[in-house]
Amino acid sequence: MRTMQLLQGLEFDAKEAHAQPLFVDKDGRVLRFTLHPGQTIKEHNTSNSPFYVIVLKGSGTFAGGDGKEQTLGPNSLLIFNPMENHVIHALGQELVFLGILHGAPGNESDRVGGMLG
Repeated sequence: MRTMQLLQGLEFDAKEAHAQPLFVDKDGRVLRFTLHPGQTIKEHNTSNSPFYVIVLKGSGTFAGGDGKEQTLGPNSLLIFNPMENHVIHALGQELVFLGILHGAPGNESDRVGGMLG
């Protein structure tokens, strides 16, 4: 078993959203995203996996493939389908969320990485 406190040791980037790998292996990835107020993750998608989002701290607007924005905060779960474009924008406070994906393209070995790796 591996454990960690999800809101400890947060790292932010002054210019753009920060993604920190917490655990990566051939079966999946767990990333912790940190955004300062006003920062945005531009429209993109995950081609090989659904993208599961769990908001831990702060609030932001989240828009999926339909383009409709929803404001969500802690204890919210979002699921973006594979190939579904999505955009994330931090509102008036720091936004911290987990992103979970199936598989790790290019990591076909038993290599394990990330903070818990």
